[in-house]
Amino acid sequence: MTDAERESQFRQMRDTARDIFLHALGEASISRAFARHVHCERGVLRVCEDLYDLHAYSRVQVISIGKAGHTLAEALAQQVGEASLEGIVATSVEPSSQVRGFRYFRGGHPTPNAESIQAAKAIRKALEGQTAASLVIFMLSGGGSSIVEKPIDDEISLDDLIATYRALVLSGGTIAEINAIRKHLSSVKGGRLAQAAFPAQQVSLLVSDVPDSTPDALASGPTMPDSTSVEDCYRIAEKYGLLAQFPASARELFERHALDETPKSDDQSFGRSRWWTILSNQTAIEQAKAAAEREGFGVFIDNSCDDWDYERASEYLLKRLRELRKESRRVCLVSGGEVTVKVTNGGIGGRNQQFALACAAKIAGENITVLSAGTDGIDGNSPGAGAVADGSTLPRAQTKALDPDGAINTFNAYPFFAALGDAIETGPTGNNVRDLRILLTY
Repeated sequence: MTDAERESQFRQMRDTARDIFLHALGEASISRAFARHVHCERGVLRVCEDLYDLHAYSRVQVISIGKAGHTLAEALAQQVGEASLEGIVATSVEPSSQVRGFRYFRGGHPTPNAESIQAAKAIRKALEGQTAASLVIFMLSGGGSSIVEKPIDDEISLDDLIATYRALVLSGGTIAEINAIRKHLSSVKGGRLAQAAFPAQQVSLLVSDVPDSTPDALASGPTMPDSTSVEDCYRIAEKYGLLAQFPASARELFERHALDETPKSDDQSFGRSRWWTILSNQTAIEQAKAAAEREGFGVFIDNSCDDWDYERASEYLLKRLRELRKESRRVCLVSGGEVTVKVTNGGIGGRNQQFALACAAKIAGENITVLSAGTDGIDGNSPGAGAVADGSTLPRAQTKALDPDGAINTFNAYPFFAALGDAIETGPTGNNVRDLRILLTY
């Protein structure tokens, strides 16, 4: 095989990996999720197995929080009709249009901003007037932790809140660990919005970007009983050395062991509450599997490296792929969930591009292609959703005088992949069901 033929083969497989990801992205959309799970006819709203006669309630209030906040409100309005709805949307991007009857807030992500706090105040005020004859429809999606926020202690200023979030996000902790602390520092998380809405009937529609085993970690669980405790928070803070990084106002609560406990499953607020996951990472995984099978790959799924460090995850998945290759020539390994990165230098990139770059160093010259990208279209602080790497990545980088070691050591993977044309750029998707890693060998 000539060099030109080999490069053509590499390019074809990079395109195939992109196609598989983009297919999964399209099928794991809010509109498809509503078509499957949410329907309204003659004023009766079906949410999975539940039915709600909207005419039977004195008031129907909708609270939509997260990166998919607008997309969810739009999908619900198309089902129910805008005239029947009122509520609040808090999201991190400016939508091109707004749903009538809703107030909009643009909260910050990955750290809160002033509108995050304004949104939290507006939501709590809207929930205060609910009665037993009211229905509150919560719609929660990824990013909600920072998009809507109000500290439990007024001594924690916005600047202190941002510093606390930054320490948590960069700690290397899992999303469940990070959100355990967020819940206990917040007046809206860890079931506290359910408390605010009591005694109304409540239903939560979840577009999940957290592990299936910890649904209350989504947006830090504002409407669900909290499975974490203050003791968990103290242990996590010690595990990652967080107190030295927290501002004094947050640190003091930990030093005095003064955190208040969040509501648990026996709290009366949850007596008339239901929660339904309408879209999750599993949807994207299944759709990626279907697309890869149509391309003639034998497909295997392995999510065991969820929440692992990116370097460990890259070693594990490549080892697994090479083992599977012994059984079949064309193999696709799909892995869902998220890897973790502890950032020590502030370049431009994110966990997906960092993972792809780590893989590139391990597959030089091999017939292996690795794509890693986020379904929200945003990877870290970069314009990309992720990147694709293969056996030709390092040789091609050398011809462009790019430094892969420098890029990975300074967490500056986006400029590296952008220069090669291998960054995955979709723009914000208005959705978030965690990340996908697609590994191909042929």
